[in-house]
Amino acid sequence: MDPRIEQIVKSYQERKINRRVFFERLIAVVGAYPLAHHLLETSGMAMSVLSQVESEAASIESTAVKYPGEGVTLEGYLSRPQGTGPYPAVIVLHENRGLNDHIRDVARRLASQGYVALAVDLLSRQGGTGSLADPDAARAAFRNVSDDDVVRDLNSAYNYLQSHAMVRQGRTGVIGFCWGGQRCFLYATANPNLKAAVVFYGATPEEAALANIQAPVLANYGETDQRITSRIPETEAAMRRLGKSYDFKIYPGAGHAFFNDTGDRYDEAAAADAWNRTLAFFKNNLG
Repeated sequence: MDPRIEQIVKSYQERKINRRVFFERLIAVVGAYPLAHHLLETSGMAMSVLSQVESEAASIESTAVKYPGEGVTLEGYLSRPQGTGPYPAVIVLHENRGLNDHIRDVARRLASQGYVALAVDLLSRQGGTGSLADPDAARAAFRNVSDDDVVRDLNSAYNYLQSHAMVRQGRTGVIGFCWGGQRCFLYATANPNLKAAVVFYGATPEEAALANIQAPVLANYGETDQRITSRIPETEAAMRRLGKSYDFKIYPGAGHAFFNDTGDRYDEAAAADAWNRTLAFFKNNLG
């Protein structure tokens, strides 16, 4: 391993730098955000270093998990409080980079607030995020992920949580970011048993599908993310016409992926407010 990376890891493990600085320094060495995450996944450091340090700091338990899907073994990352439970649960959906530490950290943050959080790897059918050769291969793999497979695999994740001894039955929500934000909204149209859905800068399903939503939806968007935000008035009108609960906020000056604190589009103020909204929403709807 590059000695510069070894020194970054050592400083992080000794708590001389925090997780965000760890990523900033790692990206400076490898050259790009996708390469940094790819290195962490393929080297195993995402689990052996980051997960261990962050879970210990948050006084939670986190582990990689495998669970049955339809014709495939699915992979994910489960974070939970250290108590006996049962606790409400949240399914966490990743961006178009696959399951990485940004999404694992969302799961850990939810666990620290009293939820069993399952970050799913929706590239499991392609071998899993960590098995892909490079970031370009990861992006290409998403072309083979159909919406039907997403719904099937999220149903398997939902069923896995419902059978988990630590999970409070019937109190499960979903949260998704970017590509996963769109699939989060999609899944809310497909599973009437969900109790809450939180969309971060994800596109809206067609109106015909919105009629099937039973759960309240909270959404957070960046003002400059026009590809997404340009459709929000249409989405709001459709959800109101259909009698659905849709609470959205557009953050001035923020862009796409503003919540991702491992990337260069992170907006600290917008991210903090969106997280507080998310926690209050889950508290109200999941307990």
